[in-house]
Amino acid sequence: MKRELSVDGQLIKRGESKVIDLNIARLVSGTAIDLPIYVYRSKKPGPIILLSGGLHGDEVDGIEIIRRLIRAKTFKNLKRGSVIAIPVLNIYGFLNFSREVPDGKDVNRYFPGNKTGSLASRVAYNLTKKVLAEIDFGIDFHTGGANRYNYPQSRFAPNDSKAREIAAIFNAPISLESNLIDKSLRKEAYKMGKSIVVYEGGESMRFDELSITEGIRGAKRVLSHFGMIEEEIPVQNHTFCSKSQWVRARRAGLFHPALKSGEWVDQNDVMGYLSDPFGSKPVRIKAPDSGIIIGHNNAPLVNQGDALFHLGTLNH
Repeated sequence: MKRELSVDGQLIKRGESKVIDLNIARLVSGTAIDLPIYVYRSKKPGPIILLSGGLHGDEVDGIEIIRRLIRAKTFKNLKRGSVIAIPVLNIYGFLNFSREVPDGKDVNRYFPGNKTGSLASRVAYNLTKKVLAEIDFGIDFHTGGANRYNYPQSRFAPNDSKAREIAAIFNAPISLESNLIDKSLRKEAYKMGKSIVVYEGGESMRFDELSITEGIRGAKRVLSHFGMIEEEIPVQNHTFCSKSQWVRARRAGLFHPALKSGEWVDQNDVMGYLSDPFGSKPVRIKAPDSGIIIGHNNAPLVNQGDALFHLGTLNH
């Protein structure tokens, strides 16, 4: 475990808490954009854990999870170790109610970044060099996007044993093996020898109380497991999915779901219907396999090929 902790050149001593405003860049108006980073340290050594939200600026459940943890003073008087809590990683996207930064790029596809590159690349560079370099492991909070809802779930890389362990401790209702995506925060951290678990829950630009509650409880379980807080959160039965698949629209039309996320299905069960606006007979959407619905589309109008349901499947 690290004995020193420094963020953006600022040393945080044991037993100290700081809010560090990491300057990212400026708006076109000239207004400086700072990224607030909350750092909490115990006097006793232990793991340095990153809790981050808002990498996609419109994914508000993760932001709210960390906000509530800070507001409740969960990280004050840690028994051991340190927490770096960042409610909003992508300040630009947050200001614009957008997943991306203003130039349309997804920050989570630009790691490790470049200090002289595009805006997304500069944000990724600062996070890589000034945050990821300091941590032992982390939990990155996300939601579904583009009208898609994700049932509360943790995701980890199949070959990352530490991430698998953390996901089990987090104890979300569902856990899922999920391959690393090139140039993502999670893959860059893995290359640096640091494990990141992704928590997915809810839908962009909407608060989902179930997802927020499960995220808070999961974070507290991890902190408690490593002896950083004394609060004990009961564990729950959870479902492990070794793989997942999307059920897509075979035709465009009006989407009428018959089931929702968190429900189990058997192969060939009817999950919903697609119809045109003129009263013709609806087309049934059938489950291609048995499993649990881990995500669904809330859009009433869909195009051919659009993702309708995300189905998690178990080992056979």
